[in-house]
Formats: sequence, structure tokens, C-alpha cells
Amino acid sequence: MELGEQKLAAIEAARTGDPAELERLLRLCQPDIRRYAQRNCLISDVDDAVQEVLLIIARKFSSVRAVAAFSGWMFSIVRRECRRLGRKALHFDPYNEEEVDRWIGSRDNDALRRELADALESLPADYRDVLISRDFEELTIVEIAQRIGASVPATKSRLHRARTMAREYLLS
Repeated sequence: MELGEQKLAAIEAARTGDPAELERLLRLCQPDIRRYAQRNCLISDVDDAVQEVLLIIARKFSSVRAVAAFSGWMFSIVRRECRRLGRKALHFDPYNEEEVDRWIGSRDNDALRRELADALESLPADYRDVLISRDFEELTIVEIAQRIGASVPATKSRLHRARTMAREYLLS
């Protein structure tokens, strides 16, 4: 049985409420949680984030309604925990979720589409191309790097900068 099938089986088994099955699921998910935390947390926060995420999953697993939703739910918890730890360590929140939620809630779908299009148009072409390639065409970083003739780290940097500039445009 492949690892993905093992995780699906573990999720289904854990839904029965058996603590041993939940423990098995957490063991299977821990490498994914760690890998995702390493990408989203300050390096000093990775271990703390992994432990907190495992505790949150153990406490709130019963709230997962569909097996297919588990991975997305788990990664959302990791992202949120990394942000929380980062805010605590740096006394700074670059992703002010309340501000973003307020901004989104104050606009209808047509207004959001227009403002997103305006934000994309405001970007320099090389940033816009990378952002569109990744977020709309869903290309991998390696594919984008090959397409634009840049290194993978340079492509990641350009994508990060493009997202930051678009966010600043939208929230200003």
C-alpha cells in the first residue's frame, strides 16, 4: 500500500474515534507537517510549530467532515501556527488576516476581480509573468524558472516579491 493510501486509510480509521488510529495518523502526517513548517516558519519555530499542530489535530480531528478535506485543513493549521509563532517572535504580522478579511468583506465579486486585475497590471512585467505562471497557470517553480531562464532561487524570490507587491497594492 502506497503512503497516500496509508494516510487515507488512517484518516478513515481515526474517524472511528480509536485513539491508537489517531496516533497512527499523526505519525504518518508528521513528516508532511515538518516539511510544510520548514517552508512557512522561522527556522527556530519549526519544532514548536510541529508539536502545536499535532496537538491541535489531535484535539480537533473530529471537526473534519470529509477525508478529502483533511490535508487542506492540516496545512491551514500549519500556516496559521507558523504565522502565530512568527508574530510572537518578531512582534510583527506581515499577514494581517483581520485587515484582509475586512477588505474582502467590503467588496463584491466583480469589484474583487477588477481590483485583482488592476493589481496584476500594476506589477512590472517580469513579476506579473511569474505570478500568473504560478498562481493561475499552476506551473511549478522549476517550470517557471526554465521558462524565464532564471535560477530556482531567483524565481522564488521574484514570486515572493510579486505577491508582496500585489498585496500592498490591494490593501493600500
